[in-house]
Amino acid sequence: MRTFVLTSVLLAAPASAQLPIQTTAEDFKQPGTQPNTINTEIIYSTGCTTCHANYDADEEPYRPWNASMMAQSARDPIFHACLAIAEQDAAFSGELCIRCHAPGAWLAGRSTPTDGSGLIEALGDFDGITCNLCHRMVDPIYSNENPAVDQNILAGILSGPGGMIPTDPHSGQFVIDPEDRRRGPYDLGSFFFHQWEESPFHRESLMCASCHDVSNPVYSKSSAGDYVLNNLDEQHPTHLKGDEFPIERTYSEWTQSEYAIRPVDTEGLFGGNQSEVSSCQDCHMPKTEGYGCRPDFGFSIRTDLGRHHFNGANSWVLEAVRSLYPDTETGLDDESVTAANARNLAMMQSAADLEAFYQGSGTSGELVVRVVNQTGHKLPTGYHEGRMMWLNVAFRDANGNTIEELGAYDMSTATLTESNTTVFEAKHGLDASVAAASGLPQGVGFHFVLNNKVFKDNRIPPRGYTEDNFEAIQAAPVGTHYPEHHYWHDSSFTPPAGATSAVVSLYHQTTSREYIEFLRDENTTNNAGQIAYDQWVLHGKSEPVLMDQTTTFFSSGACPSPRIYGVGKTTFVGLEPKLRPLNAPSVSGGNFRLTFENIPQNQPLLGFWSYTSNDQPLFGGTLLLKQPVYRMSVAFANSNGEASIPVPLASSAVGEERYYQAWFRDPQEPIHGVGLTNGVHVNICP
Repeated sequence: MRTFVLTSVLLAAPASAQLPIQTTAEDFKQPGTQPNTINTEIIYSTGCTTCHANYDADEEPYRPWNASMMAQSARDPIFHACLAIAEQDAAFSGELCIRCHAPGAWLAGRSTPTDGSGLIEALGDFDGITCNLCHRMVDPIYSNENPAVDQNILAGILSGPGGMIPTDPHSGQFVIDPEDRRRGPYDLGSFFFHQWEESPFHRESLMCASCHDVSNPVYSKSSAGDYVLNNLDEQHPTHLKGDEFPIERTYSEWTQSEYAIRPVDTEGLFGGNQSEVSSCQDCHMPKTEGYGCRPDFGFSIRTDLGRHHFNGANSWVLEAVRSLYPDTETGLDDESVTAANARNLAMMQSAADLEAFYQGSGTSGELVVRVVNQTGHKLPTGYHEGRMMWLNVAFRDANGNTIEELGAYDMSTATLTESNTTVFEAKHGLDASVAAASGLPQGVGFHFVLNNKVFKDNRIPPRGYTEDNFEAIQAAPVGTHYPEHHYWHDSSFTPPAGATSAVVSLYHQTTSREYIEFLRDENTTNNAGQIAYDQWVLHGKSEPVLMDQTTTFFSSGACPSPRIYGVGKTTFVGLEPKLRPLNAPSVSGGNFRLTFENIPQNQPLLGFWSYTSNDQPLFGGTLLLKQPVYRMSVAFANSNGEASIPVPLASSAVGEERYYQAWFRDPQEPIHGVGLTNGVHVNICP
């Protein structure tokens, strides 16, 4: 049994309140499989432990999954606190939350009442996103590679309640096999223990879109680009994410990244035994060689076994779950939670690269800090309320004493000094129309189920970012500008007198003081907010996680690392041309060169550069430079398809940003006969 109870709190609402908005369950209805329409309910996860647990704590599916936020999503105290506020703000809105946090309960019809009070632990309702749920998910886009039975399942969706197949799923719009046919990426041959289907869908990122793109269906996008309240007690007219208010766009961000175009070599940051990664599963279920089932049952070892780690950014909630629920109920223990927290920390430390360099001379320079996003989505991404990433800069004198600190964080009060540093975050809130309808203040706030305007979003985009593409997926930056293909952010700071060095740190926090106090103070219906707050205090007030740290000395004259960006046009024989920098772009070094690989042998190539990046079609590829474009020298690829071009740098170029790309002859390419490389961005240094 649970060790806490949500109790009623009778508090009078302000006289001006007009809440909750009188939405109904109809307003939050979504296409896909509907409650009470599957023939076999989603089974409790412990039903999988006989074969998939207790043989290797890292390799097996069960224990790593169990110690993830996927498994504990319905026990998360922040979820319950947020659910209470949502129900206060818009009637029946819990329907939107429960279908992703407790999908088994939702499918069984126990999301009514929508405040979560109908969830039953004994039936596995607090089991989160369970094994059985994911392994019964059906690809909403049928192809011949999918199980043949899927045609009938999708036809049943069309003819049943809802009557719409979610081919661009979001907000819990999943399709579930009505029978307990367990799906996965492997052919199990003559396996007979349970029904199974081989499913390539389980390797596809689209599977993750079901709950990692989240939209608010009570709003529709107008022709002016704002979001207006629909007629109440009616379903959204299209159910398409692009027509609804964007709460989260993690999957969509991935679709517009280079990771979605082709595998990216992250030099071992992600992917386990894979050197290149592409899909969500590649990074969040890193591959290993091992057994997906007990090895003593005689099954073959897999060389591409996706570990069920589901690493993310949450830094403290697993500990809170253990405080609120007995381990006998959750399956958690010291070992599994310690291992999960370590994996999450490792992922966060792999997610960003941090560089700092001094531009200028003597005491008249600037410290430039670069944060590079190595992930396949924004950094940070996902549920944004209370989550932020920031820079801490400690300027030091010649004796190593700190003489000024920017972005200081007070551990005792959990308060960040935001005014003098860069804070990466998204802030949503209410426009004037919803403020008037709800009685709440216009502007930034945490009422996520009512929010209909993005006031700030300076989170760092992934490699492959373009302004138009991110605008199209409702994820454009707000309040800041990122040039085309920038997957990094530069911040400038003025050192104080006497500073000779700086220690720069990058931090991430899961739950800010402002957000947890909102959940505590705005709750007028139960004690879920107080419970969440007490756990937040008990477990370190969501102590910030150090993602990366670097020290720079102002006399060193270090160059920032060049950044490869964009994708070259594949040659006629199927090779990806690669442009790379050789050595630092230093004027004093005098040996900066560009090198090339996978160019058609013995063919000429011509280098170009510009001051600005671009993303325009050219010769069947992409022009990554914006006019004016300056021509460089010609080189010829050797018999191995390799070449290099020297790049002369005058002293007057110091401090410039430059972008480089090359065009080359591809004589077998039938239309243009021309190829293009990727691009390289550099900052010219002394």
